[in-house]
Amino acid sequence: MNDRQSGQTISIVVPLYNEQESVRLLYTRLSEALSRLKQAYELIFVDDGSRDQTPGILDEIYEKDSRVCIVRLRRNFGQAAALQAGFDFCQGDIIISMDGDLQHDPEDIPQFLNKMAEGYDIVSGWRVARKDPWLTRRLPSRVANWLMAKLSGIPLHDFGTTFKAYRPEIIQNIQLYGELHRFIPALASWSGATITEIPIKNAIREKGRSHYGLSRTVRVLLDLISIKFLLDYSTRPLHFFGLLSLLSLGPGTVIGFFLLYEKLFLRKEIMFEHGPLIFAAVLFFLAGIQFLSVGLIGEMLSRTYYESQKKPIYTLRETKSRRREAALRPEPKEAVPAAGRQPFERIGK
Repeated sequence: MNDRQSGQTISIVVPLYNEQESVRLLYTRLSEALSRLKQAYELIFVDDGSRDQTPGILDEIYEKDSRVCIVRLRRNFGQAAALQAGFDFCQGDIIISMDGDLQHDPEDIPQFLNKMAEGYDIVSGWRVARKDPWLTRRLPSRVANWLMAKLSGIPLHDFGTTFKAYRPEIIQNIQLYGELHRFIPALASWSGATITEIPIKNAIREKGRSHYGLSRTVRVLLDLISIKFLLDYSTRPLHFFGLLSLLSLGPGTVIGFFLLYEKLFLRKEIMFEHGPLIFAAVLFFLAGIQFLSVGLIGEMLSRTYYESQKKPIYTLRETKSRRREAALRPEPKEAVPAAGRQPFERIGK
């Protein structure tokens, strides 16, 4: 471990939903792997509205280990919201997210830290040898990863895995919705984040029931369209809808001038001779005006979005932590040097 790593604090964010069979073993394996690093760390378990014994087990773990934090959501908001809640709560210098079903091996965490020490903003896991069913998991994932790499221009092999490491200034400026947690590298690339990937182990789920399936593929593919739009046109939607407007108004204009020439100069009864063309011209004109209107509305909405406060996509039931109450101390008058920071103390908040 180099000097750059030794002084860093680590936040592990694990979203959980009905994982009573896995959570104890996961905690044990995480604790064993992290204790060997000789670095300050915190474990943030996000209970995404579990309906089994997961909340009670988490309470037991919390009582035994002061490094454990619990973020409990009021209902099942989904993995993206659970990750967002964990990212908002954590305070480490390096943030690592992973699944709670034991398919991610905590022994891979040092690899992420070593790669982050090279200066990357995001290190993404790559499940080289996946153990999932081929038809329902691997094939749709391969198609989605190929499309995402082409659309985003980021040559990652595995966008879908949750096992990733982030710098807080990158991840805490990204708002997650829908299934967008799968595409964090693509969203982060918009702000110039440096991204790489490392091979990770992918174990077979031994306990509990998988929450993933073929039905999720459709939602992921729809989110691909959202990602492409967000990456290229989120700040200039009129460029997208304006192009569609021109492509629609162009043929409508040509057809309109042709019909006008036929009527005024050739004195033809265009209603009888060119009825379908009249209908096509009107259709193209209306579509062009609609696309232009949507583009203008999108411009106003995008400016409102970027200039207003972002609202959270979840509501909390409770949080548990043994952190010092930094908010009760007065604000420092001068900036505190980085070397003087205490583990998980957010200066000035």
